Amino acid sequence: MTALSMNRPDAAEYAPYYHKYISLVAEDEILKTLSQQLDETLALLGGISEDKGNYRYAPDKWSIKQLVGHLIDAERIFSYRALRFARNDNTPIEGFDQDEFVRGGSFDDISLSELASEFEHVRRASLSLFKHLGDEAWKRTGKANDDEVSVRALAYIMAGHELHHVGVLRTKYLQ
Repeated sequence: MTALSMNRPDAAEYAPYYHKYISLVAEDEILKTLSQQLDETLALLGGISEDKGNYRYAPDKWSIKQLVGHLIDAERIFSYRALRFARNDNTPIEGFDQDEFVRGGSFDDISLSELASEFEHVRRASLSLFKHLGDEAWKRTGKANDDEVSVRALAYIMAGHELHHVGVLRTKYLQ
């Protein structure tokens, strides 16, 4: 891990929308944070029964399984963006419709334990990508969803996005 990756991104490195996620990340050592989150989230998911996986706290809200599927999809997308920009690919990347992704994911047909395992594999792949980046790669930027974003900011967005949804899981689903 480089010294640069340990510092929180500047506001100029991401769109204002993402501040709500980045502000949730307490640690400056992002790889440590991402790794700790993996353990904590797996423990949390392991404590939820399969029977509760399809639970929705309101009719128009995602099920627990869909929320986990969304975490997996978003992690893949943030990681893909980071890979492209870290490798100096400046081709703009389109955004994605999270609700369409969830509708198309058939997550309610997958066991919660399988989704937890998939999340683990995706997070470990993200950690491996970030672990091997040099200073220059962390600083690189690209355009995603019409906004400029740095590789470093994407790592923090990934962590904050998970913190946000795990918070929702704890407060709305597992009261």
